[in-house]
Amino acid sequence: MRLLIAGGGTGGHIYPALAVARSLRASPAEPEITWLGGHRGLEAGIVPAAGIPMRRLALRSLRSTDRSIHLALDPARLALSVPQATAILVRERPAAIFTTGGYVAIPIILAASALRIPVVLWEGNVIPGRSVRATARLADAVAVSNGATCAALGLPPGRCFETGTPIRELSGIDPIAARDRFGVPPGGRLLLIFGGSQAVRRFNAAVAEALTRLVERVHLIHVTGDAGYSAALAGREALPAAVRDRYRPYPFLRAEMTEALVAADLIVGRAGSSTLAEATALGRPLVIVPYPHAAGHQRANAWPLVEAGAARLIEDDRFDAASLLEAAAILDDPVRHNAMAAASRALGRPAAAAAVADLVLAAAERRAFPEPAAILRRARGELLG
Repeated sequence: MRLLIAGGGTGGHIYPALAVARSLRASPAEPEITWLGGHRGLEAGIVPAAGIPMRRLALRSLRSTDRSIHLALDPARLALSVPQATAILVRERPAAIFTTGGYVAIPIILAASALRIPVVLWEGNVIPGRSVRATARLADAVAVSNGATCAALGLPPGRCFETGTPIRELSGIDPIAARDRFGVPPGGRLLLIFGGSQAVRRFNAAVAEALTRLVERVHLIHVTGDAGYSAALAGREALPAAVRDRYRPYPFLRAEMTEALVAADLIVGRAGSSTLAEATALGRPLVIVPYPHAAGHQRANAWPLVEAGAARLIEDDRFDAASLLEAAAILDDPVRHNAMAAASRALGRPAAAAAVADLVLAAAERRAFPEPAAILRRARGELLG
């Protein structure tokens, strides 16, 4: 069986697709998977490293927003990519296509619709993006992180499935070993703070101002980005020797991020779909500082967790040293911390990748899709494959 994955641009589109690819490869069907991406996005480095062959369309995975020649060229590249995608699909003839939306999905879905190749589309934001709104009705099934997205897309029952966000495998990591890796002793409390790939300066400034008071109370893993790393190292060296090892700044955490999430007692970060999914799969309380742009997507993503009691929300323009110290105080209140952890765990969809893979395989085999309730149970880990 041959399957095609279409996705690119940011990690929010690429990593969930990779998680689904891993589930598909682990299935008895053992499908052959290829990837179709675009230019400018992160997929050129990430996908081949995962052992998946990749081709690229003429378009750029990330649309231009600045005033440059690319703003005029992007529509032309998109138009050129439709016949290019059609030619690739005619030659490859995949049994089904899985896409995580974004700009690169548009020509793929248009070509697949014309060729009658089934498509499963995934949307991670509560407020669906423009490309998903434009193409969702052409997909055979739409998987979403939050059930509210189905209503926003106006899809009929049986076409839209709540799966959560497909994430990397987290169950095989020993929490005690992970905490030991980051120097957290038994009984110590670990705060993990990271701002994602966008607008980390506000996070870095808050940590720098609060650092001496934070390390008196907690251990801290701080993902700074390249630009903030040297200043964070200087801040660490200025700490008293007795507490210096409590602060561990990193420019990035790649493979180690999984261990950091497992080790953490409280997570402070943005409201990207994957961040929220991994935290809730582990039952970790959150303090969420939504990225203030991108049409309010992140605030909408965060709100269900806030309403459920799993997270506290701090607006970006109000996040500073004082609010960070106040957020860290959650770790001083075991009753509150445990209640937030339980609420987070209840929202977790640790088997989301397997649930989406079930939809893709059903589409490829031209079977009826499972009932939405069964897919949700599968995503929660209640049904085995």
